[in-house]
Amino acid sequence: HTEEVTDMINKKYVEFMPSMEGAEELLDQVESVSKDIDLLKSCIENEVQQNLHDAVTEYAKLKQQLEKNTAVIDLLQHLQEFDTAIEEYHRALQEKNFVVAAKQHGKARASVDALKAWKDTELPLVHSLSSEITIQRENLIYHLGEEWQKLAVWKLPSTKTELTSEKSFLKTALHLNRGGSKGDESVPHALLPSILQALSIQGELHKKIKLFGKNKFWLLFKYMLKPLILYPSLVVEVSSQPDTDVTWTISQMFLIHFCSLIVVISFLSIEGQRAFRFHQKYLNLYVSIDEKKVSEILGDLIWEEMSECIIRECLVHSIPANSSQLAEYSEVIKQTEDFESSLKEMGYLAGDSTDLLKYARNINCHFASKKCQDVIVAARKLMTSEMHNTVKITPEYKLSIPKLPNPSGGEKERKESSKKSAHYDQQSLENEKQLSPNTLCLPMCRISESVQQLMELAIQTLSEVVGSSPQCAVQLFYTVRNIFHLFFYVVPTYHKDNFLKLPHLAAIQHNNCMFIAHHLLTLGFQFKPHLPLKDGVAYFVDLVPGFRRLGARCFVAQMNVQKAEMLERLSTARNFSNLDDEDNYSVASKAIRQVIHQLRRLGKVWQDVLPVNIYCKAIGTLLNTAISELINKIMMLEDISNVDGERLRTLCQTIIEEGPLVFNPLPDENKNKKYQEEVPVYVKKWMTLKEISMVLNANLQEIVDRWAEGKGPLAAEFSCNEMKSLIRALFKNTERRAAALAKITK
Repeated sequence: HTEEVTDMINKKYVEFMPSMEGAEELLDQVESVSKDIDLLKSCIENEVQQNLHDAVTEYAKLKQQLEKNTAVIDLLQHLQEFDTAIEEYHRALQEKNFVVAAKQHGKARASVDALKAWKDTELPLVHSLSSEITIQRENLIYHLGEEWQKLAVWKLPSTKTELTSEKSFLKTALHLNRGGSKGDESVPHALLPSILQALSIQGELHKKIKLFGKNKFWLLFKYMLKPLILYPSLVVEVSSQPDTDVTWTISQMFLIHFCSLIVVISFLSIEGQRAFRFHQKYLNLYVSIDEKKVSEILGDLIWEEMSECIIRECLVHSIPANSSQLAEYSEVIKQTEDFESSLKEMGYLAGDSTDLLKYARNINCHFASKKCQDVIVAARKLMTSEMHNTVKITPEYKLSIPKLPNPSGGEKERKESSKKSAHYDQQSLENEKQLSPNTLCLPMCRISESVQQLMELAIQTLSEVVGSSPQCAVQLFYTVRNIFHLFFYVVPTYHKDNFLKLPHLAAIQHNNCMFIAHHLLTLGFQFKPHLPLKDGVAYFVDLVPGFRRLGARCFVAQMNVQKAEMLERLSTARNFSNLDDEDNYSVASKAIRQVIHQLRRLGKVWQDVLPVNIYCKAIGTLLNTAISELINKIMMLEDISNVDGERLRTLCQTIIEEGPLVFNPLPDENKNKKYQEEVPVYVKKWMTLKEISMVLNANLQEIVDRWAEGKGPLAAEFSCNEMKSLIRALFKNTERRAAALAKITK
């Protein structure tokens, strides 16, 4: 079977071979034709590519030539525009048509700017034109400035005249020349608008307006607006010719003093409006800078200083002195609102209320600030005034507190009243001992009149909180606290030297402090219902200990000065030794007399000034100092002769006899006897002095008897060692002295 298949295939192959040879020939022909086609295509593409390259090159050259031609045409056009604009500019400038000149200059400048933007070449002509346009701009601004200076002509007071009264400003005038007239055809009508618009086009108007505001309007403010604020009797007179010149003159209508701020504001409203309307009419020409009119620019320049002047010269002085006048201030606020509204209508002010109106409306805050400032100034003036002028304070003295309205009312008030009534009825039924009317009252003394006025000032200030706003009430309350804080530091510093030199002033300062401390205990509670303070506020009670210490410290310092003087005098007594020498005795006696004289002088100075108990304690303390020094010197002596003992006793007796006489707290001598008899109460060493005086003149038996085995009066004043030492100094060493010493025991 396989062989059959093989034979079949061979037959088929023999039959197919001729057809394959024909196909190969055909394929060779196709390949030849394809090569010819590729060659032809390559030739065509090369030829076309060359033609396209030549065409593109030619196109580029033509395009470049076209651009150059176009640029030259533009250049020539800009040069023509520049030339035309410059010619028109010179013609308009010569004719004083400044608006046209400014516009033509702007066109010429635009042409030069376009030439500068040409990048392909740099022509020397462009630099020349740029320089020319700059020169012509400066020339235009110069001419505008020259004409600008001619617009306003001032007639001012002489430089030798002092501007201290309204008469100084009379006949001050401002002449405004608008430029041109109906009969003058050579000058354009209304030169002023032309100048302003030309400046605006050149971008110089804002600068000129500012310069004008600093110069011309400074004169306007100083010589016209400010005098109207300061002197309401001055008025403005405006005289004008139609569409040409205007003259603005200050004159005096009639004499007005600063009777009230309402008059000032009213006159300022009338004359100020006239002044601003005058400038609005002749300056507000609808020329704008950054969408701002000339009037608004001028308002921005002058209003701040003018409003500050009105506030400083008028509103500050118009703030009421007390809260009862606050209601009347509404008229001032209304006048201020009208004044500002008129300025807004004329375009000089923009936006909401200015600082002027805000100041007027914030009257409560300003009232509190001014009140506090005035109170502090008045308080400090009282603190630095003379303290010699005094007033007498009795236990019946009470601070004059005005009647305050009851913050509560209605049923609640009636309930409280009924409770109080029931409480008083219960008290009347009780049969217990009543307190003295003088309980918790100040003792009789003298204080400075200035301190009394200071307390009255504090009460008057606190009274202002009634009906005030919460902020104002709190501010007034803390101002009163500041008064007392100020006293705490100012008075001791300002009067420091006098407090040390003058015992009278030291005593008054002591009383002043105690007087203030006494009233601070209850001062705040009378006004508590009217003060918006939190619970737990101490009001003034926390200041009481400080004032008590302040008064005590001042008086103790004076006491130390007196003690030092007293000890200095006693130090000249040569330790009270060897008094059998006449010189020594004379010196010792003189020292004692000087001490007594010092105490008498102090007693006279403090008489009717210090409270009786303080007076007696002070004099008693000083006398006790002298007695203690004398006793100490005697106890230090190791040998006392009979003459020494007798003379020492004489010195002691001098003090015993004259010491009580220095206690004169009251002017009435009969009333002073009571305090002179109570010397042992105030002088601790008084009985010791009396006992040592007795010992100096006693024998041993008398001394032993007064010792009384440690139970007698001598034992109450001396220790065993002190008594034995004194016996050894007085008596010679004998058996009797030894026996006496043996009995000095406790």
